[in-house]
Amino acid sequence: MNGNDAIAARARAVLTPNYRQAPVALVKGEGSRVWDADGKEYLDLICGIAVNALGHCHPAVVRALEEQGRTLWHVSNLFYTPRAVELAEELTRDSFARRVFFCNSGAEANEAMLKLVRKYHADAGHPERCEIVACVNSFHGRTLFALTATGQEKYHHGFEPLVPGVRHVPFGDLAALAQAVGPRTAAFVVEPIQAEAGVLPPPVGYLAAAKKLVHAAGALFCLDEVQTGMGRTCRLWAHEWEGVTPDVMSSAKAIANGFPMGAMLATEEVGNHLTPGSHASTFGGTALASAVALATLREIRAVLPRAAQVAGRLRAGLAAIPGGRVVGVRGRGMLLGVLVRGVKAGDVVNVARERGLLVNAIGDDVVRIAPALVLTDAEADRGISLLAEAIAAAPAAP
Repeated sequence: MNGNDAIAARARAVLTPNYRQAPVALVKGEGSRVWDADGKEYLDLICGIAVNALGHCHPAVVRALEEQGRTLWHVSNLFYTPRAVELAEELTRDSFARRVFFCNSGAEANEAMLKLVRKYHADAGHPERCEIVACVNSFHGRTLFALTATGQEKYHHGFEPLVPGVRHVPFGDLAALAQAVGPRTAAFVVEPIQAEAGVLPPPVGYLAAAKKLVHAAGALFCLDEVQTGMGRTCRLWAHEWEGVTPDVMSSAKAIANGFPMGAMLATEEVGNHLTPGSHASTFGGTALASAVALATLREIRAVLPRAAQVAGRLRAGLAAIPGGRVVGVRGRGMLLGVLVRGVKAGDVVNVARERGLLVNAIGDDVVRIAPALVLTDAEADRGISLLAEAIAAAPAAP
């Protein structure tokens, strides 16, 4: 039994079977490359699903981890730690926000956001404003409130009853949103790009119009930037493309380049309602996580201009893949969905992996590309070539 098979067999014997995992055990990474337990090298164009924004084992991030690891790892949130304060200062400097809450994941950041908007209205004397409006096909996480806000019923099955007071409207449909918000609405929560639904961008102007509509109804406007933030679209936050800012925003995934961390960012007015005892996280904003995130944020700022150039090259090359099986590319920056026809995206992903390329499928017709922001021109070209080969070699869909 080879290394991959042996590790997979051990995993099946002890882990819960909640993931559909490829028969590959990754043991080493460097930049945009990873190696499996059998020594095979892969070009990684999914990077932990938009997590390793600086690639694997980036020297500046490793250095921050090592230095902080020799100084202080964790103390309780009964005390301040300088790195968490410094990180919050830099996040607020680079965003609309004035208040930051640290946690460990995107689901936790969304959970905090959903709780905060209810508390904001309750503190203002309007506890009846407890309803959340979210979008069909959205994805906000797996904790119960975040799962309820997720607009995909396939994730709800077996976990009912869900949290009451959540309704869903079609993404990009302002008329439906106008009908859904009212005197009981606490907030509208939306992704700037629906990444898990197939990398779906909204209509131009939708976010700004939605904010205006929601505010007119007395509700808050919230953005889930867990996947789209931290430079993924080649701006630090995806909402910058539409010139709109939220009242509250969630962030995670790339915020610490793979080290577990999440954050909820809010305006002063809203964020101050997360009062002592109202919410907490044992591991939120540890010295170790904050140091890693701080190094990640600083490096992301530095690489964004170059990343935008490579992203343009990547998109153009993907759109030009010959053979008629690629019918479009959508998304922004380094978050792209390659639309295929006559072939299943899952089959393309499997063939690509066999040829040394890691990407992932969303449904039957979208191959998601979310590479490191440090991807080089040569790596982009190699990825395009390998994906083109995989698309051509994948079996025709019935």
